[in-house]
Amino acid sequence: IAMAKGAIEGLTRSLAAELAPSIRVNAVAPSLTNTPLGERFINTAEKLEASEKRNPLKKIGQAHDIANAIQFLLSDKSSINFIDSTE
Repeated sequence: IAMAKGAIEGLTRSLAAELAPSIRVNAVAPSLTNTPLGERFINTAEKLEASEKRNPLKKIGQAHDIANAIQFLLSDKSSINFIDSTE
């Protein structure tokens, strides 16, 4: 998994450098997430606790957190050129 994520990160950086500034390129590569796919890794209290301990934030990701991050990246709010004149 680490090798695949590293490759995706490298591809993302390369595309971002090549396509900037007309196209923004981002990648989201979450860790273990509480989804049906990840359930076998967290289906007991012991597995959940062990997985949380291995995570830097000491918790398992939730699908809505990842969706919110993606929503932000797709919005104009994530643009480098975005300046909020109300601040």
